[in-house]
Amino acid sequence: MPAHPAPFEAVTRSVSTPYPSLRAPFAVFALVCLALVAGCATRPPATDYPRQTSAALPASQASATPLGAALAAPEAAHPGESGFRLLATGPDSLQMRVALARAATKTLDMQYYIANEDTTGKLLLGAALYAADRGVRVRMLVDDLNFHDIDRLMAALNSHPNIQVRVFNPYGTTSESMYLRTRNFFSNVDQFTRRMHNKATIVDNEMAIVGGRNLGDEYFNASPTLDFRDLDVLTAGPVAQSISASFDEYWNSSISYPLSVLNHQKFDAHDLDTARDDLRKHWLESAEPYNAKPLNATPLAQQVAGNTLGLVWAKWEFVADSPGKIAGSEKGELGDAMRALLERIHQAQSSVLVFSPYFVPHDTGVQTIRALTSHGVRVAILTNSLAATDAVAVQAGYSPYRVPLLEAGAELYEFKPQQPEHTDQRRFGVVGSRSRASLHAKAYVIDDSTLVIGSLNLDPRSARLNTELALTVESPPIAHEVADLFKRATSPQVSYHVTLATPAQLAQLQGMPVNSPLVWTDEENGMIRTYNLDPGAGFYRNVLTGLFLLLPVDSQL
Repeated sequence: MPAHPAPFEAVTRSVSTPYPSLRAPFAVFALVCLALVAGCATRPPATDYPRQTSAALPASQASATPLGAALAAPEAAHPGESGFRLLATGPDSLQMRVALARAATKTLDMQYYIANEDTTGKLLLGAALYAADRGVRVRMLVDDLNFHDIDRLMAALNSHPNIQVRVFNPYGTTSESMYLRTRNFFSNVDQFTRRMHNKATIVDNEMAIVGGRNLGDEYFNASPTLDFRDLDVLTAGPVAQSISASFDEYWNSSISYPLSVLNHQKFDAHDLDTARDDLRKHWLESAEPYNAKPLNATPLAQQVAGNTLGLVWAKWEFVADSPGKIAGSEKGELGDAMRALLERIHQAQSSVLVFSPYFVPHDTGVQTIRALTSHGVRVAILTNSLAATDAVAVQAGYSPYRVPLLEAGAELYEFKPQQPEHTDQRRFGVVGSRSRASLHAKAYVIDDSTLVIGSLNLDPRSARLNTELALTVESPPIAHEVADLFKRATSPQVSYHVTLATPAQLAQLQGMPVNSPLVWTDEENGMIRTYNLDPGAGFYRNVLTGLFLLLPVDSQL
Protein backbone atom coordinates (compact mmCIF):
# COMPACT_ATOMS: atom_id res chain seq x y z
CA MET A 1 0.00 0.00 0.00
CA PRO A 2 1.49 3.37 -0.94
CA ALA A 3 2.62 5.44 1.99
CA HIS A 4 0.92 8.83 2.02
CA PRO A 5 1.82 11.64 4.38
CA ALA A 6 -0.79 12.01 7.08
CA PRO A 7 -2.94 15.11 6.50
CA PHE A 8 -2.27 16.23 10.03
CA GLU A 9 1.36 15.35 10.62
CA ALA A 10 3.06 17.40 13.33
CA VAL A 11 4.87 19.94 11.14
CA THR A 12 5.79 23.56 11.73
CA ARG A 13 2.64 25.65 11.70
CA SER A 14 2.14 28.26 9.01
CA VAL A 15 -0.47 29.77 11.33
CA SER A 16 1.22 31.83 14.03
CA THR A 17 0.68 30.93 17.68
CA PRO A 18 0.12 33.89 20.04
CA TYR A 19 2.89 34.63 22.55
CA PRO A 20 5.30 31.83 21.50
CA SER A 21 7.86 33.00 24.07
CA LEU A 22 5.56 31.76 26.86
CA ARG A 23 5.93 28.16 25.69
CA ALA A 24 9.46 27.73 27.07
CA PRO A 25 8.58 27.86 30.81
CA PHE A 26 6.02 25.09 30.34
CA ALA A 27 8.60 22.91 28.58
CA VAL A 28 11.17 23.50 31.33
CA PHE A 29 8.61 22.67 34.01
CA ALA A 30 7.73 19.42 32.23
CA LEU A 31 11.40 18.40 32.00
CA VAL A 32 11.91 19.07 35.73
CA CYS A 33 8.88 16.90 36.57
CA LEU A 34 10.21 14.07 34.44
CA ALA A 35 13.64 14.30 36.02
CA LEU A 36 12.20 14.06 39.52
CA VAL A 37 10.47 10.77 38.77
CA ALA A 38 12.93 9.20 36.33
CA GLY A 39 13.93 6.49 38.78
CA CYS A 40 10.61 4.65 38.66
CA ALA A 41 10.92 1.04 37.56
CA THR A 42 9.11 -0.42 34.56
CA ARG A 43 6.68 -3.29 35.09
CA PRO A 44 7.79 -6.67 33.67
CA PRO A 45 6.04 -7.72 30.45
CA ALA A 46 2.68 -9.44 30.85
CA THR A 47 4.20 -12.65 29.53
CA ASP A 48 6.16 -12.91 32.80
CA TYR A 49 2.91 -13.37 34.75
CA PRO A 50 0.69 -16.47 34.82
CA ARG A 51 -1.71 -16.18 31.91
CA GLN A 52 -2.94 -18.30 29.05
CA THR A 53 -2.57 -17.57 25.38
CA SER A 54 -5.95 -17.94 23.72
CA ALA A 55 -7.48 -17.42 20.31
CA ALA A 56 -10.81 -16.89 18.59
CA LEU A 57 -13.10 -19.82 17.89
CA PRO A 58 -11.71 -21.68 14.85
CA ALA A 59 -13.69 -21.09 11.66
CA SER A 60 -14.66 -24.77 11.46
CA GLN A 61 -16.24 -24.59 14.93
CA ALA A 62 -17.73 -21.13 14.39
CA SER A 63 -19.61 -22.36 11.32
CA ALA A 64 -21.29 -25.00 13.50
CA THR A 65 -22.76 -22.43 15.89
CA PRO A 66 -26.36 -21.21 15.36
CA LEU A 67 -25.04 -17.92 13.98
CA GLY A 68 -22.59 -19.71 11.69
CA ALA A 69 -25.27 -22.08 10.41
CA ALA A 70 -27.65 -19.19 9.75
CA LEU A 71 -24.98 -17.24 7.87
CA ALA A 72 -23.96 -20.16 5.63
CA ALA A 73 -26.63 -19.52 2.97
CA PRO A 74 -26.21 -15.73 2.62
CA GLU A 75 -22.43 -16.10 2.60
CA ALA A 76 -22.71 -18.62 -0.23
CA ALA A 77 -25.01 -16.23 -2.10
CA HIS A 78 -22.53 -13.35 -1.65
CA PRO A 79 -19.03 -14.81 -2.14
CA GLY A 80 -16.23 -12.55 -0.93
CA GLU A 81 -18.67 -10.26 0.88
CA SER A 82 -19.91 -9.72 4.43
CA GLY A 83 -23.14 -8.38 5.85
CA PHE A 84 -23.47 -4.90 7.39
CA ARG A 85 -26.10 -2.86 9.20
CA LEU A 86 -25.61 0.70 10.41
CA LEU A 87 -26.34 1.34 14.11
CA ALA A 88 -27.13 5.04 14.09
CA THR A 89 -28.55 5.65 17.56
CA GLY A 90 -27.50 4.83 21.09
CA PRO A 91 -30.52 2.61 21.80
CA ASP A 92 -29.99 0.69 18.54
CA SER A 93 -26.38 0.02 19.43
CA LEU A 94 -27.09 -0.92 23.05
CA GLN A 95 -29.89 -3.29 22.05
CA MET A 96 -27.72 -4.97 19.42
CA ARG A 97 -24.90 -5.54 21.91
CA VAL A 98 -27.35 -7.20 24.28
CA ALA A 99 -28.75 -9.27 21.41
CA LEU A 100 -25.24 -10.39 20.43
CA ALA A 101 -24.43 -11.46 23.99
CA ARG A 102 -27.67 -13.46 24.08
CA ALA A 103 -26.80 -15.06 20.73
CA ALA A 104 -23.33 -16.19 21.82
CA THR A 105 -22.95 -19.93 22.30
CA LYS A 106 -19.15 -20.29 22.33
CA THR A 107 -17.24 -16.99 22.63
CA LEU A 108 -17.82 -13.32 23.47
CA ASP A 109 -14.89 -10.91 23.05
CA MET A 110 -14.98 -7.21 23.97
CA GLN A 111 -12.23 -4.63 23.36
CA TYR A 112 -12.77 -1.03 24.51
CA TYR A 113 -10.94 2.19 25.28
CA ILE A 114 -13.54 3.00 27.96
CA ALA A 115 -15.76 0.52 29.85
CA ASN A 116 -17.74 2.20 32.60
CA GLU A 117 -19.62 0.41 35.36
CA ASP A 118 -22.56 2.80 35.10
CA THR A 119 -26.21 2.08 34.27
CA THR A 120 -25.74 0.75 30.73
CA GLY A 121 -22.30 -0.66 31.56
CA LYS A 122 -23.86 -2.88 34.23
CA LEU A 123 -26.57 -3.97 31.78
CA LEU A 124 -23.87 -5.11 29.35
CA LEU A 125 -21.80 -6.72 32.11
CA GLY A 126 -24.93 -8.57 33.17
CA ALA A 127 -25.44 -9.82 29.61
CA ALA A 128 -21.82 -11.00 29.56
CA LEU A 129 -22.20 -12.77 32.92
CA TYR A 130 -25.35 -14.58 31.79
CA ALA A 131 -23.46 -15.72 28.67
CA ALA A 132 -20.61 -17.01 30.85
CA ASP A 133 -23.13 -18.87 33.01
CA ARG A 134 -24.29 -20.66 29.83
CA GLY A 135 -20.72 -21.82 29.18
CA VAL A 136 -19.63 -19.02 26.81
CA ARG A 137 -15.97 -17.99 27.11
CA VAL A 138 -15.88 -14.24 27.77
CA ARG A 139 -12.74 -12.17 27.20
CA MET A 140 -12.74 -8.46 27.98
CA LEU A 141 -9.80 -6.19 27.14
CA VAL A 142 -9.90 -2.59 28.38
CA ASP A 143 -7.40 0.24 28.05
CA ASP A 144 -5.96 1.30 31.39
CA LEU A 145 -6.20 5.07 31.01
CA ASN A 146 -9.93 5.07 31.76
CA PHE A 147 -9.92 1.96 33.92
CA HIS A 148 -8.28 3.21 37.09
CA ASP A 149 -11.34 2.96 39.35
CA ILE A 150 -12.01 -0.78 39.20
CA ASP A 151 -14.74 -1.56 41.69
CA ARG A 152 -15.69 -4.94 43.09
CA LEU A 153 -18.15 -5.77 40.30
CA MET A 154 -15.67 -6.07 37.43
CA ALA A 155 -13.15 -7.79 39.66
CA ALA A 156 -15.81 -10.19 40.97
CA LEU A 157 -16.81 -11.15 37.42
CA ASN A 158 -13.15 -11.84 36.69
CA SER A 159 -13.34 -14.64 39.28
CA HIS A 160 -15.89 -16.50 37.08
CA PRO A 161 -14.24 -19.54 35.46
CA ASN A 162 -15.51 -18.45 32.03
CA ILE A 163 -14.61 -14.75 32.27
CA GLN A 164 -11.17 -13.22 31.82
CA VAL A 165 -10.46 -9.47 32.07
CA ARG A 166 -7.20 -7.95 30.88
CA VAL A 167 -5.94 -4.36 31.05
CA PHE A 168 -3.91 -2.89 28.21
CA ASN A 169 -0.77 -0.82 28.86
CA PRO A 170 -1.35 -0.18 32.60
CA TYR A 171 0.57 2.51 34.44
CA GLY A 172 -0.41 1.54 37.97
CA THR A 173 -2.44 -0.91 40.01
CA THR A 174 -5.66 -0.36 41.87
CA SER A 175 -3.85 -1.04 45.12
CA GLU A 176 -1.43 1.83 44.52
CA SER A 177 -2.04 5.37 45.69
CA MET A 178 -2.79 8.17 43.25
CA TYR A 179 0.72 9.48 43.97
CA LEU A 180 2.32 6.22 42.84
CA ARG A 181 0.14 5.96 39.74
CA THR A 182 0.97 9.56 38.86
CA ARG A 183 4.68 8.89 39.40
CA ASN A 184 4.46 5.82 37.17
CA PHE A 185 2.75 7.88 34.50
CA PHE A 186 5.29 10.71 34.45
CA SER A 187 8.30 8.42 34.66
CA ASN A 188 7.34 6.93 31.29
CA VAL A 189 5.06 9.59 29.88
CA ASP A 190 5.78 8.76 26.23
CA GLN A 191 4.68 5.15 26.70
CA PHE A 192 1.58 5.87 28.72
CA THR A 193 0.17 8.62 26.52
CA ARG A 194 -0.11 5.92 23.82
CA ARG A 195 -3.47 4.21 24.25
CA MET A 196 -5.54 1.38 22.78
CA HIS A 197 -8.43 3.27 21.17
CA ASN A 198 -9.92 0.19 19.41
CA LYS A 199 -13.59 -0.65 19.98
CA ALA A 200 -15.15 -4.01 19.10
CA THR A 201 -17.55 -6.69 20.32
CA ILE A 202 -17.30 -10.10 18.65
CA VAL A 203 -19.55 -13.16 19.08
CA ASP A 204 -18.68 -16.73 18.06
CA ASN A 205 -16.24 -15.36 15.46
CA GLU A 206 -19.31 -14.80 13.23
CA MET A 207 -20.78 -11.39 14.08
CA ALA A 208 -19.27 -8.19 15.49
CA ILE A 209 -19.88 -4.51 16.21
CA VAL A 210 -17.21 -1.89 15.46
CA GLY A 211 -17.41 1.88 15.44
CA GLY A 212 -16.96 4.87 17.66
CA ARG A 213 -18.87 3.90 20.80
CA ASN A 214 -17.24 2.94 24.06
CA LEU A 215 -19.22 1.31 26.87
CA GLY A 216 -20.86 3.99 29.00
CA ASP A 217 -24.12 5.88 29.47
CA GLU A 218 -23.03 8.88 27.40
CA TYR A 219 -22.71 6.63 24.31
CA PHE A 220 -26.22 5.16 24.58
CA ASN A 221 -28.37 8.26 25.22
CA ALA A 222 -28.51 7.35 28.93
CA SER A 223 -26.45 10.09 30.60
CA PRO A 224 -28.18 13.08 32.22
CA THR A 225 -25.22 15.35 31.47
CA LEU A 226 -23.52 14.28 28.20
CA ASP A 227 -24.94 12.74 25.02
CA PHE A 228 -22.33 11.50 22.54
CA ARG A 229 -23.76 11.21 19.01
CA ASP A 230 -22.00 8.26 17.46
CA LEU A 231 -22.10 5.56 14.78
CA ASP A 232 -21.44 1.81 14.88
CA VAL A 233 -21.79 -0.96 12.32
CA LEU A 234 -23.05 -4.49 12.92
CA THR A 235 -21.03 -6.94 10.81
CA ALA A 236 -21.67 -10.56 9.89
CA GLY A 237 -19.69 -13.18 8.02
CA PRO A 238 -15.99 -13.39 7.07
CA VAL A 239 -15.18 -9.88 8.30
CA ALA A 240 -15.66 -11.13 11.88
CA GLN A 241 -12.64 -13.39 11.47
CA SER A 242 -10.42 -10.39 10.66
CA ILE A 243 -11.76 -8.48 13.66
CA SER A 244 -11.14 -11.54 15.85
CA ALA A 245 -7.57 -11.88 14.57
CA SER A 246 -6.87 -8.30 15.62
CA PHE A 247 -8.44 -8.89 19.04
CA ASP A 248 -6.27 -11.98 19.58
CA GLU A 249 -3.13 -10.01 18.76
CA TYR A 250 -3.97 -7.45 21.43
CA TRP A 251 -5.18 -10.04 23.95
CA ASN A 252 -1.90 -11.94 23.77
CA SER A 253 0.26 -8.79 23.63
CA SER A 254 3.11 -8.32 26.10
CA ILE A 255 1.33 -5.24 27.51
CA SER A 256 -2.07 -6.88 28.11
CA TYR A 257 -2.06 -7.75 31.83
CA PRO A 258 -4.50 -10.04 33.63
CA LEU A 259 -6.69 -8.00 35.94
CA SER A 260 -5.69 -10.27 38.81
CA VAL A 261 -2.11 -8.96 38.51
CA LEU A 262 -3.30 -5.38 38.96
CA ASN A 263 -6.18 -5.90 41.37
CA HIS A 264 -5.49 -7.87 44.53
CA GLN A 265 -8.99 -8.08 45.98
CA LYS A 266 -10.00 -11.56 47.05
CA PHE A 267 -13.28 -13.17 46.06
CA ASP A 268 -15.13 -16.38 46.77
CA ALA A 269 -18.20 -18.00 45.24
CA HIS A 270 -20.49 -15.97 47.48
CA ASP A 271 -19.14 -12.69 46.07
CA LEU A 272 -19.85 -13.82 42.52
CA ASP A 273 -23.37 -14.88 43.53
CA THR A 274 -23.91 -11.45 45.08
CA ALA A 275 -22.72 -9.76 41.89
CA ARG A 276 -25.08 -11.96 39.86
CA ASP A 277 -28.03 -11.06 42.08
CA ASP A 278 -27.17 -7.36 41.91
CA LEU A 279 -26.92 -7.43 38.12
CA ARG A 280 -30.20 -9.33 37.81
CA LYS A 281 -31.92 -6.73 39.99
CA HIS A 282 -30.31 -3.93 37.97
CA TRP A 283 -31.57 -5.51 34.73
CA LEU A 284 -35.14 -5.74 36.02
CA GLU A 285 -35.07 -2.09 37.10
CA SER A 286 -33.14 -0.51 34.22
CA ALA A 287 -33.37 -2.55 31.01
CA GLU A 288 -36.68 -1.15 29.81
CA PRO A 289 -36.24 2.48 30.95
CA TYR A 290 -32.83 2.64 29.27
CA ASN A 291 -33.85 0.88 26.03
CA ALA A 292 -31.61 -2.15 26.55
CA LYS A 293 -34.17 -4.78 25.56
CA PRO A 294 -33.92 -5.76 21.87
CA LEU A 295 -36.94 -4.48 19.95
CA ASN A 296 -37.13 -7.82 18.15
CA ALA A 297 -37.15 -10.67 20.67
CA THR A 298 -36.45 -13.22 17.92
CA PRO A 299 -32.92 -14.66 18.32
CA LEU A 300 -30.37 -13.18 15.93
CA ALA A 301 -29.71 -16.51 14.24
CA GLN A 302 -33.38 -16.78 13.30
CA GLN A 303 -33.38 -13.19 12.04
CA VAL A 304 -30.35 -13.93 9.85
CA ALA A 305 -31.92 -17.13 8.52
CA GLY A 306 -35.19 -15.33 7.83
CA ASN A 307 -33.42 -12.38 6.15
CA THR A 308 -35.10 -9.94 8.56
CA LEU A 309 -32.02 -8.48 10.25
CA GLY A 310 -31.54 -5.86 7.53
CA LEU A 311 -28.01 -6.85 6.53
CA VAL A 312 -26.54 -5.30 3.39
CA TRP A 313 -23.93 -7.52 1.77
CA ALA A 314 -20.85 -5.84 0.32
CA LYS A 315 -17.12 -5.97 -0.32
CA TRP A 316 -15.05 -4.85 2.65
CA GLU A 317 -11.60 -4.24 4.10
CA PHE A 318 -10.71 -4.34 7.78
CA VAL A 319 -7.43 -2.82 8.95
CA ALA A 320 -6.27 -2.52 12.56
CA ASP A 321 -3.05 -1.17 13.94
CA SER A 322 -0.68 -3.62 15.60
CA PRO A 323 -0.02 -3.37 19.36
CA GLY A 324 3.53 -2.68 18.22
CA LYS A 325 2.45 0.87 17.45
CA ILE A 326 2.48 1.40 21.23
CA ALA A 327 5.23 -0.93 22.40
CA GLY A 328 7.31 -2.36 19.61
CA SER A 329 9.23 -1.70 16.42
CA GLU A 330 6.30 0.28 14.96
CA LYS A 331 6.21 2.75 17.87
CA GLY A 332 5.59 6.27 16.61
CA GLU A 333 4.99 5.24 13.00
CA LEU A 334 1.89 6.08 11.00
CA GLY A 335 -0.60 3.30 11.77
CA ASP A 336 -1.99 0.90 9.19
CA ALA A 337 -5.58 1.99 9.91
CA MET A 338 -4.80 5.65 9.21
CA ARG A 339 -2.78 4.72 6.14
CA ALA A 340 -5.75 2.78 4.75
CA LEU A 341 -8.11 5.71 5.39
CA LEU A 342 -5.76 8.23 3.79
CA GLU A 343 -5.37 6.11 0.69
CA ARG A 344 -9.14 6.06 0.24
CA ILE A 345 -9.34 9.84 0.74
CA HIS A 346 -6.53 10.52 -1.74
CA GLN A 347 -8.35 8.44 -4.37
CA ALA A 348 -11.63 10.36 -4.04
CA GLN A 349 -13.12 11.45 -7.35
CA SER A 350 -16.20 13.45 -6.37
CA SER A 351 -16.69 13.90 -2.60
CA VAL A 352 -15.31 13.29 0.87
CA LEU A 353 -17.63 13.70 3.86
CA VAL A 354 -15.90 13.68 7.25
CA PHE A 355 -17.28 12.99 10.72
CA SER A 356 -14.32 13.66 13.04
CA PRO A 357 -15.10 14.99 16.52
CA TYR A 358 -11.42 15.60 17.22
CA PHE A 359 -9.90 17.21 14.14
CA VAL A 360 -6.38 18.64 13.92
CA PRO A 361 -5.35 18.76 10.24
CA HIS A 362 -2.01 20.62 10.38
CA ASP A 363 -0.51 22.11 7.22
CA THR A 364 -0.31 18.85 5.29
CA GLY A 365 -4.01 18.26 5.88
CA VAL A 366 -4.82 21.66 4.45
CA GLN A 367 -2.60 20.89 1.45
CA THR A 368 -4.37 17.56 0.91
CA ILE A 369 -7.76 19.27 0.95
CA ARG A 370 -6.57 21.96 -1.44
CA ALA A 371 -5.34 19.29 -3.85
CA LEU A 372 -8.71 17.50 -3.72
CA THR A 373 -10.85 20.60 -4.16
CA SER A 374 -8.66 21.83 -7.03
CA HIS A 375 -9.76 18.69 -8.90
CA GLY A 376 -13.43 19.35 -8.21
CA VAL A 377 -13.77 17.06 -5.18
CA ARG A 378 -16.20 18.31 -2.54
CA VAL A 379 -14.65 18.11 0.95
CA ALA A 380 -17.10 18.70 3.80
CA ILE A 381 -16.04 18.34 7.44
CA LEU A 382 -18.20 18.03 10.57
CA THR A 383 -16.41 18.40 13.89
CA ASN A 384 -17.36 19.69 17.32
CA SER A 385 -17.89 23.33 18.15
CA LEU A 386 -16.01 24.74 21.11
CA ALA A 387 -19.29 24.72 23.03
CA ALA A 388 -19.93 21.03 22.27
CA THR A 389 -16.49 19.43 22.55
CA ASP A 390 -15.42 17.41 25.57
CA ALA A 391 -11.75 18.11 24.71
CA VAL A 392 -10.98 21.84 24.73
CA ALA A 393 -7.26 21.12 24.20
CA VAL A 394 -8.02 19.49 20.86
CA GLN A 395 -10.16 22.46 19.88
CA ALA A 396 -7.14 24.67 20.49
CA GLY A 397 -5.16 22.52 18.07
CA TYR A 398 -7.91 22.74 15.46
CA SER A 399 -9.00 26.36 15.66
CA PRO A 400 -5.96 27.97 13.96
CA TYR A 401 -6.66 25.89 10.84
CA ARG A 402 -10.23 27.01 10.22
CA VAL A 403 -9.25 29.92 7.97
CA PRO A 404 -6.69 27.90 5.95
CA LEU A 405 -9.21 25.05 5.56
CA LEU A 406 -11.86 27.39 4.20
CA GLU A 407 -9.35 29.10 1.91
CA ALA A 408 -8.44 25.62 0.62
CA GLY A 409 -12.06 25.09 -0.44
CA ALA A 410 -13.38 22.90 2.39
CA GLU A 411 -16.88 23.17 3.80
CA LEU A 412 -16.74 23.40 7.58
CA TYR A 413 -19.49 22.59 10.09
CA GLU A 414 -19.35 22.52 13.90
CA PHE A 415 -21.78 20.46 15.97
CA LYS A 416 -23.99 22.38 18.41
CA PRO A 417 -24.29 21.38 22.09
CA GLN A 418 -28.07 21.77 22.15
CA GLN A 419 -30.05 19.71 19.65
CA PRO A 420 -33.68 20.19 18.55
CA GLU A 421 -36.47 18.05 19.94
CA HIS A 422 -37.77 15.56 17.40
CA THR A 423 -40.38 12.84 17.41
CA ASP A 424 -38.22 10.42 15.42
CA GLN A 425 -36.10 8.76 18.11
CA ARG A 426 -34.38 6.39 15.68
CA ARG A 427 -32.33 8.97 13.76
CA PHE A 428 -28.80 10.18 14.40
CA GLY A 429 -28.30 13.77 15.45
CA VAL A 430 -31.88 14.71 16.24
CA VAL A 431 -32.78 12.79 19.39
CA GLY A 432 -34.10 15.34 21.85
CA SER A 433 -32.18 15.38 25.12
CA ARG A 434 -31.62 17.73 28.04
CA SER A 435 -27.98 16.67 28.26
CA ARG A 436 -25.22 18.42 26.35
CA ALA A 437 -24.72 16.89 22.91
CA SER A 438 -21.25 16.20 21.53
CA LEU A 439 -20.21 14.60 18.26
CA HIS A 440 -18.28 11.34 18.72
CA ALA A 441 -18.76 9.50 15.40
CA LYS A 442 -15.67 8.70 13.34
CA ALA A 443 -16.88 8.03 9.80
CA TYR A 444 -15.89 8.99 6.26
CA VAL A 445 -18.06 8.76 3.13
CA ILE A 446 -16.08 8.74 -0.10
CA ASP A 447 -17.64 9.30 -3.54
CA ASP A 448 -21.07 8.46 -2.09
CA SER A 449 -20.18 4.78 -2.51
CA THR A 450 -17.70 3.84 0.23
CA LEU A 451 -17.88 4.14 4.01
CA VAL A 452 -14.84 4.04 6.29
CA ILE A 453 -15.87 3.75 9.95
CA GLY A 454 -14.07 2.84 13.13
CA SER A 455 -12.13 4.51 15.95
CA LEU A 456 -10.06 6.93 13.83
CA ASN A 457 -10.13 10.69 14.25
CA LEU A 458 -8.23 12.90 11.82
CA ASP A 459 -5.66 14.03 14.34
CA PRO A 460 -2.03 13.30 15.28
CA ARG A 461 -3.08 11.07 18.20
CA SER A 462 -4.93 8.63 15.93
CA ALA A 463 -2.12 8.80 13.39
CA ARG A 464 0.88 7.98 15.56
CA LEU A 465 0.05 7.59 19.26
CA ASN A 466 -3.07 5.50 19.77
CA THR A 467 -3.87 2.18 18.17
CA GLU A 468 -6.96 2.29 15.96
CA LEU A 469 -9.12 0.21 13.65
CA ALA A 470 -10.85 1.06 10.38
CA LEU A 471 -13.57 -0.86 8.52
CA THR A 472 -14.18 -0.01 4.87
CA VAL A 473 -17.55 -1.00 3.38
CA GLU A 474 -17.87 -0.66 -0.39
CA SER A 475 -21.64 -0.27 -0.51
CA PRO A 476 -23.57 2.62 -2.12
CA PRO A 477 -26.67 1.89 0.04
CA ILE A 478 -24.65 2.05 3.28
CA ALA A 479 -22.72 5.10 2.04
CA HIS A 480 -25.97 6.84 1.07
CA GLU A 481 -27.40 6.15 4.52
CA VAL A 482 -24.42 7.80 6.23
CA ALA A 483 -24.39 10.65 3.68
CA ASP A 484 -28.03 11.32 4.59
CA LEU A 485 -27.03 11.43 8.26
CA PHE A 486 -24.26 13.88 7.37
CA LYS A 487 -26.77 16.11 5.56
CA ARG A 488 -29.05 16.14 8.60
CA ALA A 489 -26.17 16.61 11.05
CA THR A 490 -24.86 19.64 9.10
CA SER A 491 -28.27 21.32 8.84
CA PRO A 492 -28.43 24.78 10.48
CA GLN A 493 -30.68 23.45 13.25
CA VAL A 494 -28.02 20.91 14.31
CA SER A 495 -24.65 22.49 13.43
CA TYR A 496 -23.02 25.86 12.86
CA HIS A 497 -21.84 26.55 9.31
CA VAL A 498 -18.43 28.20 9.53
CA THR A 499 -17.50 30.50 6.64
CA LEU A 500 -15.06 33.29 5.87
CA ALA A 501 -16.51 36.70 6.62
CA THR A 502 -17.46 38.69 3.53
CA PRO A 503 -16.10 42.23 3.03
CA ALA A 504 -19.48 43.59 4.11
CA GLN A 505 -19.45 41.51 7.28
CA LEU A 506 -15.88 42.55 8.04
CA ALA A 507 -16.90 46.20 7.65
CA GLN A 508 -19.73 45.67 10.13
CA LEU A 509 -17.26 44.18 12.62
CA GLN A 510 -15.02 47.26 12.60
CA GLY A 511 -14.76 48.60 16.13
CA MET A 512 -16.12 45.41 17.71
CA PRO A 513 -14.14 43.86 20.65
CA VAL A 514 -13.51 40.77 18.52
CA ASN A 515 -12.74 41.19 14.83
CA SER A 516 -12.74 37.60 13.56
CA PRO A 517 -12.30 36.61 9.90
CA LEU A 518 -14.87 33.84 10.54
CA VAL A 519 -18.64 33.80 10.74
CA TRP A 520 -20.79 31.08 12.33
CA THR A 521 -24.35 30.67 11.04
CA ASP A 522 -27.18 28.55 12.42
CA GLU A 523 -30.96 28.50 12.73
CA GLU A 524 -33.09 28.46 15.86
CA ASN A 525 -36.87 28.74 16.03
CA GLY A 526 -36.92 29.54 12.32
CA MET A 527 -34.53 32.49 12.69
CA ILE A 528 -31.10 32.64 11.04
CA ARG A 529 -28.42 33.75 13.48
CA THR A 530 -24.80 34.78 12.88
CA TYR A 531 -21.82 35.05 15.24
CA ASN A 532 -18.26 36.30 14.92
CA LEU A 533 -16.85 34.34 17.91
CA ASP A 534 -17.19 30.67 18.85
CA PRO A 535 -20.89 30.65 19.74
CA GLY A 536 -22.20 29.37 23.04
CA ALA A 537 -18.72 28.55 24.38
CA GLY A 538 -18.64 31.12 27.15
CA PHE A 539 -15.74 33.00 28.67
CA TYR A 540 -14.12 30.03 30.43
CA ARG A 541 -13.82 27.81 27.35
CA ASN A 542 -12.49 30.63 25.20
CA VAL A 543 -9.84 31.50 27.79
CA LEU A 544 -8.91 27.82 28.22
CA THR A 545 -8.50 27.46 24.46
CA GLY A 546 -6.14 30.40 24.46
CA LEU A 547 -4.08 28.86 27.25
CA PHE A 548 -3.76 25.56 25.39
CA LEU A 549 -2.55 27.45 22.31
CA LEU A 550 0.49 28.42 24.38
CA LEU A 551 1.49 24.83 25.17
CA PRO A 552 3.74 22.72 22.90
CA VAL A 553 1.31 19.79 22.77
CA ASP A 554 0.37 19.56 19.08
CA SER A 555 1.67 16.02 18.68
CA GLN A 556 -0.36 14.85 21.70
CA LEU A 557 -3.72 16.04 20.36
